[in-house]
Formats: sequence, structure tokens, C-alpha cells
Amino acid sequence: MPIPKSLLAILLAIAALTNSQASDFQVLNLRCESQCDPIGIDVPQPRLSWQLAGDARGIRQAAYRVTVSSKSEGEPDLWDSGKIASDQSIHVPYAGKPLQSYQKCFWKVQAWTDSKTATSKPATWSMGILKDDWKARWIAAPTHPDEKLPPLPLFRRPFTVAKPIERATVFLCGLGFHELRLNGQKVGENELAPGWTNYRKTCQYEAHDVTSLVQSGDNALGVMLGNGMYNVTGGRYTKFLGTFGPPKLILQLHLEYADGTSDTIVSDNSWKTTDGPIRFSCIFGGEDYDARCEKDGWDKPRFDDSTWAPAEEVEGPGGRLTSRSAPPIRVMEEFPTKRITQPKPGVFVYDLGQNFSGWPNLTVSGPAGATVKLIPGELVDDAGLVTQRSSGGPMWFSYTLRGQGRETWRPRFSYYGFRYVQVEGAVPEDRQSAPAELPRIHAMTGQFLYPATDVAGKFRCANDDVNRVHALILAAIKSNFKSVLTDCPHREKLGWLECSHLLAGCFMYNFDCCRFYEKIARDMTESQLAGGLVPDIAPEYTVFNGGFRDSPEWGSAVLLSPGHCYSMYGNEQILRDQYESMKRYVAYLGTRSDEHIVSHGLGDWYDIGPGPPGPSQLTSLGLTATGVYYQDLEAIRQTAALIGKQADAETYGLLAQEVKKAFNARFFHADKAQYDRNSQTANAMPLHLDLVPADKRKAVLANVVESIRSGGNRVTAGDVGFYYVVQALLDGDRSDVLYDMLCQREGPGYMYQLEKGATSLTEAWDTNPASSQNHCMLGHIEQWFYSGLLGIRSVEPGFKQIVIAPQMPGSLKWATGHYDSVYGRIVSGWLRQGNNVTMDVVIPANTTAIIYVPGDAITESGRPADESEGLKRLNRDKGGAVFDAKSGTYRFRSVKN
Repeated sequence: MPIPKSLLAILLAIAALTNSQASDFQVLNLRCESQCDPIGIDVPQPRLSWQLAGDARGIRQAAYRVTVSSKSEGEPDLWDSGKIASDQSIHVPYAGKPLQSYQKCFWKVQAWTDSKTATSKPATWSMGILKDDWKARWIAAPTHPDEKLPPLPLFRRPFTVAKPIERATVFLCGLGFHELRLNGQKVGENELAPGWTNYRKTCQYEAHDVTSLVQSGDNALGVMLGNGMYNVTGGRYTKFLGTFGPPKLILQLHLEYADGTSDTIVSDNSWKTTDGPIRFSCIFGGEDYDARCEKDGWDKPRFDDSTWAPAEEVEGPGGRLTSRSAPPIRVMEEFPTKRITQPKPGVFVYDLGQNFSGWPNLTVSGPAGATVKLIPGELVDDAGLVTQRSSGGPMWFSYTLRGQGRETWRPRFSYYGFRYVQVEGAVPEDRQSAPAELPRIHAMTGQFLYPATDVAGKFRCANDDVNRVHALILAAIKSNFKSVLTDCPHREKLGWLECSHLLAGCFMYNFDCCRFYEKIARDMTESQLAGGLVPDIAPEYTVFNGGFRDSPEWGSAVLLSPGHCYSMYGNEQILRDQYESMKRYVAYLGTRSDEHIVSHGLGDWYDIGPGPPGPSQLTSLGLTATGVYYQDLEAIRQTAALIGKQADAETYGLLAQEVKKAFNARFFHADKAQYDRNSQTANAMPLHLDLVPADKRKAVLANVVESIRSGGNRVTAGDVGFYYVVQALLDGDRSDVLYDMLCQREGPGYMYQLEKGATSLTEAWDTNPASSQNHCMLGHIEQWFYSGLLGIRSVEPGFKQIVIAPQMPGSLKWATGHYDSVYGRIVSGWLRQGNNVTMDVVIPANTTAIIYVPGDAITESGRPADESEGLKRLNRDKGGAVFDAKSGTYRFRSVKN
């Protein structure tokens, strides 16, 4: 395959950087609580991070100084750290004067290397509402005659601004979802806000700078509310019924005037409310909108609201108000219609070409009162009609026209996972023979919703099948990336926890997930029961039975997910925050053990066995449950040591060794070098967890490989086990086996799904149409694209020290990509041409790396590698050489026989 132009461009650009002259470094990408210039910070000591960048090799911070001011050009009256001799540049806690609600902080960083200094451009953060500074009251609409399924309410509040405004910030929590409007405009781009939580313990608020929207004189605030997960009332399809109460909101608008004074507008019984045009909304069942019920100008000043009812002051759901949340959800992509079919008279099916999570966006014209029904689904049946067999139904959206030219509409508070939209009650605009009274559809697009967070990674390789699998998994990741990590974007939308640790690398290599994982950790703590059990889902909106509530491979996320966050982002605080929850869960598993063996739960869910998919068929429940129990003990041992609880660390270390002994006594068949029943999962899990006796590791790995090869390179491991299969083969330098597993087409697997027409990763390996067609749970190979094919791995937390050790399997000619760590961009790319290997590597400033280069006669930037600045040869390894590398850009060439 010829080298694509994009790869050539990357190689040329890296070469140009390598040959450029050294220049001064920069301090950039200042972050407060992992965000750029955030608004609404409500922790008293925000953590500050920055990056260093420059062309020279070996840039390393020797000292720093952080200054924080209350004025954009003022002296550091809030904090001056002074010059601190340290290379720390991430998660530095603010240590200045106590911060106040609404306060805007201006900060800069000066950094020193051994010979140079540089100062950043100023950045900002603004505080949210702290402690008892909430003056607003929760408000709701009066009880509606239709108590069960009332229309969704509108709320409004006019106010007057008599003096020039310096800054205006609004803080809002509208439950279940809200849309905020000010003077006729939507505030911000966020959707499905705020994120869903256990509302009795935590309610998230949003903060927006609305200075540009506030005008001199008359103004008006407007809020639309949705039900969301807060109020699941039914009426159509639901996974469960449950409510925290009717929709309600709390809002505080803080106005700062140019003369130094301030004012606050709050939600209270002075607000007015009425029924809105959303006549039905359910997070599971869909949404109905009647445009004839719109109130023109309701969100603008001077609207006549004399017929509206006063809002009622009510009690909140009980949760603490906080702005700490997952990244906001927005419309991130849009898919046009690819094809329109008419499977039967009066029914049209729009194919958007991609299975995704979001909603349809409709442009239509027709008579007032005509209703267009939109039925979304992942699949069509044999007759060509949309089926919701895999996704839960009945579910639909509907729009009733106002009858005023072209009208554009999309839902606000309900979404679904779908590819197709079945339209009833309207016709495509080109159908001239249709009755004139039928509405005409002028356009239909699909709007893809997922968090607006930084894209952290890019990957591409020479095999387009691999690139297609990468896209398949990414579609599922984005579809299930909401304010919880959902299992599927339609029939459940619940935060099943096993994916949060088993797929942590898959998410984190692709997106900035630090805030997201802090949110998941809090959800788990708030869902933990008094006895220590962590349910399989968090928030636990509904209580399941048996393994669906209590499976160790799921509940162990309370330990393992924060550990991944620490490893990828250097976020030590998440471990401190979670430590007590970790201890309680480990103690709970101990109460469920019998001679250190834990044997309850779901096991290797959805593995491929003789029966239909479900609980583990090929691997004993005790093997995965006890394996993850051991993994938990090792995780909490390491956490205890890190945070200074040495006695705890020793206790957990001793217990871990007892569990290891019990595990091998129960499951290991030393004579055969096999575990349990010799499944892929049974042998791979103890390999990755270092449970296998050292002298048996090669033989156990050989059994993993034999199981895969003898089965035609097919995967049989499921939701839990395949993660350990990937890791064991990566650890054992057998990416050739993983590559062949990925590429095989003769049985269930990734290519099988693609050849069956999947555009998002499916729940079952064999694309069973009765199962979801949009699940991320089998996407474990995604992490290997970065950690295996590109070889980008972390030695010290946050990639402070990096390993670049690409594995180059089979006939694959090249791979290239990057990962944006908290210290900066890490680049890895390689190209094989005959026996010649070219490797391009970029190591960000203030870090170091261990680089594995295959082959002999190794050069770097045209000179012998041993003579290259920034490199120190450590040894030869596995047919190549190992170098200790300072930060910088490198191009290696070698000959590999």
C-alpha cells in the first residue's frame, strides 16, 4: 500500500522540527481544574496545571512561580507562590487568600529551566457559588390537572438593568433537564443539561457568562424544563419508572456593575409559569412538540404574562448543589440523509448512514395541526420498516406544525440511538403525487450528541480494515459518552460500571476524560450501600437483582476506575477522595469470600459459548470474581502507600498474597499450565494480573495463543475477559495474535460486524439483531491501537515518564498517531520499507521517555543514535535497542532483519 500524503506530511513536518535550531521555550495551555478559563469553580483550592513547549531537546522545568490577581492587570493580590524549585506542572493546588463566590481570578505562570525562563499569557477562572451564598429558592409549576403526564412547563422572570454592566454570570440547575434563554436567545450550546446524578445527594448546576446578552433597561430570563432521569413517568417505553419529584429549578443571576456595585436576580415566587409546547417528554419514550402552543416572545422583555401562574417555592430534591460535572454535552456532528425508501404507502424511511446517539433534526412545511411522527431505530425489518427490537420501544418523536412556512424542529430533552427514521404523516418534498394536505419534509439530518471535551488522540495505520474497526469503536464510545458512561443509548441509558475500568484506556486515549471520571467516581460513592456493596450501575436509579446488582467485575470500578484516572492524568486527588469507599468495598468482597475465593456475579458477560449470550459460559464465575478481588487488593495497597497510609498498605499486601495463593490452589492446573477450563479469559486474566508463577508464564501464554490460533483466530472472551486477553497478549509481545484476531472474517468479531453492515460496535460479537447495535463494551482493542501499535504507554502517572515501544505485527507497513497527555503531545509513528524501519517520536517538554527501536545500525536524525543529543543507550532488547530519551523530536532509522 502506498504511503498516504497525510503520513508523508507528518514525517516531513517532524523532520523539519528535528533539524530546526533550538529556541526559547513557552509556558502555555494553562488549566484550572482541567479546564481552560472555566466559569463556576466551586472548590476552595482549585488545582492548576500548565505545559512547557519548545523546539530544543531536554526542556525540563526546574522551578515555577504562580501569581493570581483579582484584576486583569493588577498585582498578585490573591496569591504569589514565589519561586518554587520543582518540576511539578500539573495539579498544583491554589494556596492563596480565601476565594469568594463569583470572584474572577487572573493567573500566570513563570517557569525556569536550568538556563532560561518564560512567562505564560494570563488565563482566568471564575468562582461559582460557595457555601451559603445560594439565595435563590427552588421553584416549580403548580400541580397540573394532568398530574401523571403534564406538558412541560415554561418559567420567566423580567428584570431591569439601570447601570452599565461589567459582568453578568448566571447559575442554574433545572431538573431533570433545562434550557436557559435570555432576551430571546438560548444561553450556550449545551444540551441535556445538567448531567444526571443521584439528585438526593448531588445536583449539578451550570454557570454561564451572559454579559453580552444582558442589555441596558428591560431584560427577561426564560427557562424550559425537561423530565430526564429525574422524572421517569412512562407513557411509552421505559426501562424503569421512578421520580425524584416534578420538574423544578433554582437560578441565581449575579450582576456586577461598572461602578463596583452588584445585584442578584434569584428564582422565587415572583417568577411566572405556564404550559409549554412540549406536550410529552420521556428520556426513554421520546418527545412530542406542538408548535401551535408556542408563546411568541415569552423569553423576551415586555411579554404579557398576566395569564401565567405564579411559580411555587418548593423544597429541592436534597442534593448538594455543585458545578463539578462531566464535560457538557453538545451537538458535535451532523449526518445528512443518505437514502429514502417507501416500504409501504404513506410510510417513508430515512437512512442517515450511521448508527449514533442523538435526535433527528427536521425541516418541514404544511398546514397547522398536521403531525409528523418520527420513529427512530437501529435496524429495519424484512419489510423495510424501522424495528426497535434491539433498542426498546415503543419510542417516537412527533412534531405538530404551526403552519407558517418552513419550520425546523428537533427534540430538546429526549434522545435515542438510531440510524433510521421512519416518517409517518408527511412526505419527502419531491413526491409531487402526494395529497396536498400532507406536510412536506425538506430536510432530515441526524444530530450526534456527546461531550464537548478535547480530542486527546488520533490513530491511523496502513490497513484500512483496522481503521474501520477504529471508527466502529469510536462511534460506540461517542454514542455512550454522556454524563454517565451508558451501556447503550436507547433501551437502558444506565451507567453500568464495568466499562468504566475495562474501557478506561479506550476512552482516555481518545478524549480528555479527567472530569468525566471524577463524576463517575462520585456517582459510585453516592450509590454505595451501607454494607459496602457498590451496585453494578451508578447512579442506581433502579434496583436489579442477583448479579445485575452485585457483580465484582462491575462494583470493582470503585477502585479501578480512579486508578486509571491517576495513571493517565496524574490525578492523585481522586484516589484520596475515593479511599474510604475503596476500603468499604474491599471489606464487602471479603465478607462474600469463602477461603478467599469470591464466586458470585455475572462473570465474563457475553462470551461466546454453546448457548445464547449472557452470564459467563466458558469461564467459572469464581475465576473472574476472585481475579478482580485480587486486583482490587493490589489497587488499594498501592493507593494506601501513595497517600501515606503505610499500615493499611501492608495489611492489604498480605491479604493480596493470601488471595493469590487461594486463587492458584483453586484454579491453576500446573501440569497443563492452564487455569480453570482453559478458556481465553481464564488463562489471560491471571497473566495480566501477575498471578501466574514466574516459571509458568510462557507456558500459560502459549495456551492463550493456542486457544486463539486453533479456533481460527477467533475471540471467545466476553465483556470482561477480552480486556485481559488484549493486555496479556500485549504484555507478552504477541500483538501478531491480536492483529490476526482483529482481521479475521470467518466468525464473530470486529470484521464480522463490519461485514454485517454495522456502523457502531454491537453488543454481541455476532451482531445478534435482538441485542443492541450500539454498545462500547467489547471495544477493548481500541486501547491497543495506542498502547500496542503506537506503543505509547505511561511509566509514571500522567505520562511524566513515557514508554514508546511500538509492536509491528504481520504485514502492517505503518502506523501513526498521537496522544495529548497532561504534559503535552506524544507522537509515535513508524514505517517499514523492506528491512528498513523509520520511527518518528515526539516527547513533550518536562517529561522523559524510554524508547524501544527495533533493528540494527540505528541512526537518529542522520547520525549514529549513540551520538545523538538527548539520547542515552540503556541496552539491547528483543532485536533492537533501548534508549533513555529527553524531551524533543526524534527520527530513528534502523535495519531489521
